[in-house]
Amino acid sequence: MSTDQTGISKQKSDPVAFGKHLADSESFKALFAEGMALVEEAAGYLDGTGREAAKDLPRAASLTYATESMRLTTRLMQLASWLLLQRAVNEGEMSSEQAGQEKNKVRLHGISSPMDGPGWGELPEALRDLIGSSVALQKRICHFDDVIYARNASAVPKAPAKNPVADQLGMLSRAFGAPRDSS
Repeated sequence: MSTDQTGISKQKSDPVAFGKHLADSESFKALFAEGMALVEEAAGYLDGTGREAAKDLPRAASLTYATESMRLTTRLMQLASWLLLQRAVNEGEMSSEQAGQEKNKVRLHGISSPMDGPGWGELPEALRDLIGSSVALQKRICHFDDVIYARNASAVPKAPAKNPVADQLGMLSRAFGAPRDSS
């Protein structure tokens, strides 16, 4: 305990770790339930009515369907992995440090679906809805992840600077058809 200039006693306290409390909150439990329900819904759709709907699509839309269903499945498996890791921490099955190490194997960013790309409009509405729900869930989980692991924009590592010489050598090798040594 210390006193300030006015003689009033003050207790020194550590900052509250909101991330730790968020991971064990009712909000997380609701997010977990929603995420797992979406995984089940997508699996049921893709194995059932989605499979039937895909048979009736034109060739180009069928390719878009296959691509987007794979992206959906991949996104949902990554999100489910993250949710299960956080639940394991909450239930004392693993430490937050262990979860942090395992979490590095989970890709939360970069699994996107171009919702205005060619063939999107030809996809069954149910698939488009599932993709939209999974993208919204992904954004919420990314927000939770940022808060739990106390990240901010300045802590994100920057991409390595481009190498203009390597870029020029690459253009030359493509222009002249010579394979470029990558060593």
